[in-house]
Amino acid sequence: MIFPSVSFLRNKNRYRHSTARSVIAAAAFFFLISLAQAQAQAQVLNPLASDPRAAQAGGAIFRAQCATCHGADAKGIDSIEAPDLTLIWARQTTTEASLFKTIKEGVAGSIMPPHQNPDPEIWMTVSYLKSIAISGTNETVVGNAGRGRNMFVENCSSCHRVDGVGGSLGPDLSSITGSRSLASLVNSLREPSSAIGSRFKPVSLTTATNERVQGTIKSEDAFSVQIMDSEQVLRAFNKIELIQFTREIDSLMPVFSEAVLTETDVNDILSYLQSSRGRRPSI
Repeated sequence: MIFPSVSFLRNKNRYRHSTARSVIAAAAFFFLISLAQAQAQAQVLNPLASDPRAAQAGGAIFRAQCATCHGADAKGIDSIEAPDLTLIWARQTTTEASLFKTIKEGVAGSIMPPHQNPDPEIWMTVSYLKSIAISGTNETVVGNAGRGRNMFVENCSSCHRVDGVGGSLGPDLSSITGSRSLASLVNSLREPSSAIGSRFKPVSLTTATNERVQGTIKSEDAFSVQIMDSEQVLRAFNKIELIQFTREIDSLMPVFSEAVLTETDVNDILSYLQSSRGRRPSI
């Protein structure tokens, strides 16, 4: 019987070890590729979308970390330009992936900071915001959007803004057709006092120096009130120092009767608002 030499056995063992290392290296390489693909996929699809518990957990995260700026009801705080998050899905540019990216990376040049939460927690927050989304009308307004823009600038932009341009006394109308029916929007023009948003309740007050101020409440507690006055200046008052403080029932918005805005004018304005829907950048 012929026995293999010692050098042959050593070479054979080296070959086995080399082969094993190659197999392990290849397996590790393909694992990293799969992991990278999974992470890339996670940026596109919400892995928790089908789990009803995710939205509930996301709500708790939102209230703990986001409500200070966006409000406990997620409807935003205009005085610090924190948007209404119940309306973001009305924008055609908003996806679960884009919202995930915004939460994670923040928005440069704004008060929205990046968040270091683990990815699953961010996806939970996305699930929660999806669960409270407000959807509007799919009706298409027959009107001249170009003329409507001019009508909007002339009649509405001093108090309302679209795509970041305009006043702040009234609500931002960039995505309004995504949250309100056309009939309710027409009613708001014709009878603005019939339905006043909770964050735009009108008040009037008289200061200790007999200055009379009108505006809308932005925040209030037992001792103080913060309002945006009719000149769109944010002002704070101690209630004990006020001579008079009245919650008004009539909106600060003027009545746009058919003598002021015809049906054609209204349709053109609504057509413009509908055409602007989705152009506004994500939060």
